[in-house]
Amino acid sequence: MISGLMNILRACFQPRADGHVHTSSDAAGRQDGLLWYKDTGQHVNGEFSMAVVQANNLLEDQCQIESGCLSLQDSGPYGTFVGIYDGHGGPETSRFINEHLFQNLKRFTSEHQSMSVEVIKKAFQATEDGFLSVVTRQWPTKPQIAAVGSCCLVGVICSGTLYIANLGDSRAVLGRLVKSTGEVLSIQLSAEHNVSIESVRQELQTLHPNDSQIVVLKHNVWRVKGLIQISRSIGDVYLKKTEFNREPLYAKFRLREPFVKPILSSDPTISVHHLQPDDQFVIFASDGLWEHLTNQGAVDIVQNHPRNGIARRLVKTALQEAAKKREMRYSDLKKIDRGVRRHFHDDISVAVVFLDSNLVSQASSVKSPNISVKGGGISLPTKTTPT
Repeated sequence: MISGLMNILRACFQPRADGHVHTSSDAAGRQDGLLWYKDTGQHVNGEFSMAVVQANNLLEDQCQIESGCLSLQDSGPYGTFVGIYDGHGGPETSRFINEHLFQNLKRFTSEHQSMSVEVIKKAFQATEDGFLSVVTRQWPTKPQIAAVGSCCLVGVICSGTLYIANLGDSRAVLGRLVKSTGEVLSIQLSAEHNVSIESVRQELQTLHPNDSQIVVLKHNVWRVKGLIQISRSIGDVYLKKTEFNREPLYAKFRLREPFVKPILSSDPTISVHHLQPDDQFVIFASDGLWEHLTNQGAVDIVQNHPRNGIARRLVKTALQEAAKKREMRYSDLKKIDRGVRRHFHDDISVAVVFLDSNLVSQASSVKSPNISVKGGGISLPTKTTPT
């Protein structure tokens, strides 16, 4: 079918020359059709599993796990960084975040000599500012980049604390053991910024009291200005700075009236969780997974199956649900090529991070090897025809 495409599908992972090491023969992950996966790996605080399935012609999701030193100094702190970046309008923003956000975090951690909410906020803002610079440079020749953006979900585990920072509608869900019953319950850790949620619509209406069209119900879907479902992101500069909401940007993105203050925000919602011995694992995933699985359903899958390959199992379960909704077989869905696939499901990125309470509780000064894994798919020109 698309054997040539399958042969060149690969992980978007490059070994680094800054002390990052590989610990297994499949350090870069493996591929199966449009699915990339790394079934198991070791991070500072336990094990992890990752998987990404591509639906768009160009993969718009990016994800990464960075473990080891979280600053520019060898003195630490040490911990684990997880990022899920769900792009829209193109892959440029999610790729930019994948290359720059963790480096920005390390820079601010070094300046503050510790991990904190302030450090994470500064890293997000520096990444937003960096992408704005890219848009400013490319605007004269590539104006549509102003309409490219990305959700951004980050988890940082350091000194027994889990920080969750989010822009958009990706989600982090904790699995916590209830000792009295033996059940593992799901606890959603991230706040979402999708205008399908009434409180998010109310927030926008409060921020823009004089704009009756700030959120519009269009084809049964709530959208900001009738254009986009999320209220916070990296990028999407055309809804943040009015000078980028004009010709030669495509007419469908241009608003009739110039706006005075940004319509979308890049200010993440950040929560801090002090990890307990009963906290078993965290599932980080783009909304492509949560369209098909409930929080508890995903937690049950992780709890009731082997750790090895668990992210791939979650993706497969979501795809089976997507096929079922379209009254087709999973085996037939798998035969559909990228691009056309987007009519059946979104790009899906999943990282399952297991928490070893003995490792989580150790001091952030305890040194560990640096591990870097970036999951992804193929990036071929649109006109390329698979053999």
